[in-house]
Amino acid sequence: MATGKKPVLIEGREKGPGPGRYGLPSTVGYINHDFTKYTSPAYSFGIKGGPPLFGTTIGPGPRYLVHPKYTRVGKDGSPVYTLHSKYKDLNFFQPPGPGAYSPERYCPLGKDQSPAYSLSDRTRYRQSDPNPAANKYSVPSVIGPRVPHKYSYPCYSVTGRSKIGSFLEDFGKSPSPNRYKIPNQNVYDNEMPSYTMQARTKLLGDTTTKPGPGAHCPERVVLNKPRAPTFYMGNKHSEFEMPLIVEADIN
Repeated sequence: MATGKKPVLIEGREKGPGPGRYGLPSTVGYINHDFTKYTSPAYSFGIKGGPPLFGTTIGPGPRYLVHPKYTRVGKDGSPVYTLHSKYKDLNFFQPPGPGAYSPERYCPLGKDQSPAYSLSDRTRYRQSDPNPAANKYSVPSVIGPRVPHKYSYPCYSVTGRSKIGSFLEDFGKSPSPNRYKIPNQNVYDNEMPSYTMQARTKLLGDTTTKPGPGAHCPERVVLNKPRAPTFYMGNKHSEFEMPLIVEADIN
């Protein structure tokens, strides 16, 4: 009598494989055809033969270009037509077209027509009056006191400011305060501290040119390694693992 633990029955181990695990024979062609299915007749092209006997050809094949007008009973007698170019219009007679006429400008025959008038050019008469027109004269101005034969009212003018006897007359002949030049204060007094602007001081550091991120080629790692790094997908989950079932799947 055998002793030991009873094996645990797992449903995933008891069920058989899915349909995708079986490899059914093909039903196309005749090689490895499914013997349970009916096979239709198949035809194949033969291989090209070797050189002709005695090194000569029997004759040319169907390589002649037969004209389409010739049939097995002779030449085709059906009528054929061609397209000719358009004739040029005759130029010796060019009558006006319908658009050259304006019948709307004329009154219909047998109807009363209102009088119509037109404006013509001015009639050119013979020059009989050589005197100039009124706008040819230049009448002198009557404004101001310089017209001898016209009465004028008194006129006043504004003269310039007099430098003698006015309140601006300088009797002392002394210079104004702005005529003096102020000396530098450092000449007669203690000199003040002065400052000058200096160029910007350069910070101490490494001034060599360094490559940027684009100068590196990480994809060329095989230069110093046997091969490029590879990545793989994780292991397949166990078929005995419970799948995720949400409430929407139950409903």
